[in-house]
Amino acid sequence: MTVTLTNAGKRFGYEWIFRGLTYCFQTGQRYALTGPNGCGKSTLMRVLSGHLSLSRGEIRFEEQGRVLEVDAVYRRVSMAAPYIELIEELSLGELLRFHERLRPFRENLDATRLVELLHLRTARHKPLRQYSSGMKQRVRLALAICTDASLLLLDEPTTNLDAEGVRWFADLLEAHSAERTVIVASNVEQDLQLCTHRLSVLDYKA
Repeated sequence: MTVTLTNAGKRFGYEWIFRGLTYCFQTGQRYALTGPNGCGKSTLMRVLSGHLSLSRGEIRFEEQGRVLEVDAVYRRVSMAAPYIELIEELSLGELLRFHERLRPFRENLDATRLVELLHLRTARHKPLRQYSSGMKQRVRLALAICTDASLLLLDEPTTNLDAEGVRWFADLLEAHSAERTVIVASNVEQDLQLCTHRLSVLDYKA
């Protein structure tokens, strides 16, 4: 998916979070949104996901040369962020099967395979509320990365992950980023090194 922003701006009340942003995110590339906490990275990610509208300017989504209406974009977007809630009453197996009915996984992946990818086979029957914060973040990342979506948005992906979890995330992203548009919002250098392009939100502050 190609996402093009033209003179884009977002404000809440009288405060501009960013403005004057013209940029094109292209298929097959990995982009890093950089800047300190509170600078507006998550707001821009929500705009790119179609969940927030712009206050100024234009956003255009195209897939295989076809322009997508904003209300249809959610079908082609997958997102992970620490603030996205999981259904903690469900076990991992139940959550994966529930998700699979709503959004198909990428080719050759299913709920059983994802349990193995997560290295959580022995915990698959436990309710998610009993998982550690790092285990929950792995689940969020696996659901996002392994869902069949052409635009992949990862906001602060390594939050709550230990060193082993960071390596697991990097390997999973590497295996499932081809022919997708990947955008990572982070101020952690290890996350940024996974991307080939960087865009600083601070460059578009009012």
